[in-house]
Amino acid sequence: MAHTLYDFMRWEHMINVGVVGYGTIGKRVADAVILQEDMKLVGVTGRTYNYRLEIAASRGIDIYSIETPSQLKDQGIKVKGNLKDLLKKADIIVDCSPKPCGKENIDKYYKPAGVKAILQGGEKNDAAELSFVAQCNYRDAINKDYVRVVSCNTTGMCRTLHALDKAFGVKKARATLIRRGGDPHAVTRGPINAIVPSFELPSHHGPDVRTVLYDMEVFTTAVIVPTTMMHMHNMSVVLKKQPSVKEVVELFKKTPRVRVIKANHKLGSTAEVIELARDLGYKRGDMMDICVWEEGIGLYDGELFFPQAVHQESDVIPENIDAIRAMMGFKDQEKSIMLTNISLGI
Repeated sequence: MAHTLYDFMRWEHMINVGVVGYGTIGKRVADAVILQEDMKLVGVTGRTYNYRLEIAASRGIDIYSIETPSQLKDQGIKVKGNLKDLLKKADIIVDCSPKPCGKENIDKYYKPAGVKAILQGGEKNDAAELSFVAQCNYRDAINKDYVRVVSCNTTGMCRTLHALDKAFGVKKARATLIRRGGDPHAVTRGPINAIVPSFELPSHHGPDVRTVLYDMEVFTTAVIVPTTMMHMHNMSVVLKKQPSVKEVVELFKKTPRVRVIKANHKLGSTAEVIELARDLGYKRGDMMDICVWEEGIGLYDGELFFPQAVHQESDVIPENIDAIRAMMGFKDQEKSIMLTNISLGI
């Protein structure tokens, strides 16, 4: 009989997970939870009817209402109960509702019910006990009650900067974030024929990185461009030890959730990276890895430069799964990351 990695792990019981908010992140988190052999998705919530809830119901996912269920029932959605009913079944909630609802829900729902909760990067850092990226500070999240998985951009910078810091030491990092105007479905967002600069110095992303990489000097600027595919970061890093370009390439190749790609392999743009994800068979064409272009990795006057692409819809999904395990007391960071990666095909 074939064994899975889970056969060699001891769980007292399945982790019962509820998802609050079933949008861009929530639906992906729910799908990821379903793939975990140590977790059970006990339900998702909806506030108003939309096609996503129809699909969830057709897949046998239990639907709970945030407030009055009539709006959902009128559309033929079978509602199992309200959020308080879901909390009775859940060990932990992944809150994917729009900011600042997550923070509000802690005081209104989760604390009174004694249920742990994970918030998303749109919330302020002080909304939770800890900001989280699995490779950087998994152990700090063990047994915590409220954890915030940071934004897609912060997650992307943390993954590569943490790897560089461990291998060579980071004196300081600078980044220009070239941000997508909106997600593909967000037809009312984003510039149409413009590049919109951020006049916030630094942009909020740099201080956010420091909520995870606590002592690192990071400064960021940002612009918004008319694309929906991915974000791109132009990174500039001063290191304590001077590696060769080859050493940096090899480091990124062996870093979990970082993928080294080559422009001369017909991967010279974010559109082609998304096409790669589709051709690899990733659900929804998601690219959960941070993609670093090998040809763009270079050293000049002791400073390391590289561009990286960040898929804003999906790179935080594995972080949510690892945060669930850490908060529920699973202490093995490397094994959790490995199990998540295998289950999601990363």
